[in-house]
Amino acid sequence: MNEARGPALLPPLVLLASVVAVGTIGYVTIEGWDAWDAFYMTVTTVATVGYREVHPLSRAGQAFTLTLVIGGVGTALYAFSALAAVAVEGGWKFYFKQWRVRRMLDALTDHYVLCGYGRIGQIIAEEFRRQKTPFVVVDRNADRVQRAEASGCLAVQGDASREDTLRAVHIDRARGLVAAVGTDAENVYAVLTARVLNPDLFVIARAESGDSMAKLKRAGADRVISPYQIGALQMAQTALRPAVVDFFEIATNSENLELSMEQVKIGPGSALDGHSLGDSNLRQKFKVVVVGIQRAGGSMEFNPSPETAMRAGDHLVVLGSPLNLKELERAGTGAGS
Repeated sequence: MNEARGPALLPPLVLLASVVAVGTIGYVTIEGWDAWDAFYMTVTTVATVGYREVHPLSRAGQAFTLTLVIGGVGTALYAFSALAAVAVEGGWKFYFKQWRVRRMLDALTDHYVLCGYGRIGQIIAEEFRRQKTPFVVVDRNADRVQRAEASGCLAVQGDASREDTLRAVHIDRARGLVAAVGTDAENVYAVLTARVLNPDLFVIARAESGDSMAKLKRAGADRVISPYQIGALQMAQTALRPAVVDFFEIATNSENLELSMEQVKIGPGSALDGHSLGDSNLRQKFKVVVVGIQRAGGSMEFNPSPETAMRAGDHLVVLGSPLNLKELERAGTGAGS
């Protein structure tokens, strides 16, 4: 999962456990002792404690003990040296951090996987935090991972195009993936791998060029965004229609607590499923404005009339206060109905 490594502790511990297991089985087989006596004799021999023998040894048992002393004492010293190295080098902190990260990853569900923590990735992560959306950062650069952790993000060092990395961040139960790695080639491979592991994943990819946008869509991205194109269009719209741009910034900026624009999905069997906008009385009941409806098939209806029916799978694009939008969302999903 994480390409960073602490002091190598597992191999010596496994080797020591293997020596103890072989010694225990050997005494049981050669001398016919019970498991506890065999285990006790093995540990005292390997640890060079020097207590008396549990039972008198046969010639074969003595030969086995000599072999155990020669092989086991060296293994024990190797394991104890590794433990000392872990303590001296601060390895316990590393292993505790790894354990804590695994616990947090195991608790993730319906989250986003953010691939890349460069300039674009940092802005995305900040917005996810403001929206209180669960996410995990994946980046192969150790310095970027440290910066992500320092800013309060859950982060994993690894290659986002590798299956083992995406499995470690539970791509199978993720809500979506944002491919914002530095190059288009890396983003293509990340999208391909994610799509194979989770066909239902909502995938957003960053593209540097027009050619890459087509490739990313063929790779399986649901949405492909070019930061340069978006930035240029934003500047042009600001020059031509500044009031319109200001309105959308207010409506979509999560720091504005008075007004917010959100999408609300209509769940099957909910209070809104099968009813028209007028019959549901959304404006009076929830104090929201329905800007548009994205149908389950993908088509968008702007400024729908009161007679427009809402169906399961549709998304309402609505404008209102965050509190009212939460109430509408509960009604749309059927929660509390």
